[in-house]
Amino acid sequence: MSATLEPVKGKLLIVDDEPAIRWALKKTLQNPSLEIVEAETGQQAIALVRTVRFDTVLLDIGMPGMDGIEACRQIRELMPLLGIVMLTVRDTEEDMIQALDAGADDYVTKPFHARELAARLRAAVRRARAAQPDEGASIEIGEIELDPERRAVKRSGEAIHLTPKEFDLLHFLMSHAGRPLTHARILAAVWGPEYGGELEYLRTFVRQLRKKLGDDALAPRYVVTESRIGYRFKAEADFGSGARA
Repeated sequence: MSATLEPVKGKLLIVDDEPAIRWALKKTLQNPSLEIVEAETGQQAIALVRTVRFDTVLLDIGMPGMDGIEACRQIRELMPLLGIVMLTVRDTEEDMIQALDAGADDYVTKPFHARELAARLRAAVRRARAAQPDEGASIEIGEIELDPERRAVKRSGEAIHLTPKEFDLLHFLMSHAGRPLTHARILAAVWGPEYGGELEYLRTFVRQLRKKLGDDALAPRYVVTESRIGYRFKAEADFGSGARA
């Protein structure tokens, strides 16, 4: 591993049916701060997650038997806060959306750069460790402060009036800050599964929310558009880092 590559820390589960790929991933990521465990099937991964505490899972999509999408879905149900990064040779829009809808935090396509893969895994670990199990806890990102108990939002200390659904939308986005969320997942969580296809409906609410947050749609500081996929609320770590909008 390159001396300039910031290491991933914690306990990582690598899930891939090809031994050569698992070996290459271990070789790429291995360092004294990272404990790596391997699984060759989705079923093995689920069994391990039930009994071992991992910081993140690197999960291949294209596996025989139970594929990575189904394994991701079941792992997410077992461990709602566990970091999950999907690894795939398929980079179609539909594959990405399926992975995110199944609960993945992120995805990386093969062939990949070691630095990018390590960065995605580190980000997934940070999000998992920073996740708030207390749904009533206030969330502060940048100049935005959201108080779920009082259903109140402030920007730079000044109160912002939001409609009930605008508040619910902002709460969902901020609760998953740093993660790309598909249109369908946002609609189902905020409005219900029957709204899964109402894309223009969601866009209207996002426009209104951005306006009230003082967020420039052309260069958003908070609510970022993930092209053809959905939206992402920037994480606190993004501010001042020069992250792209």
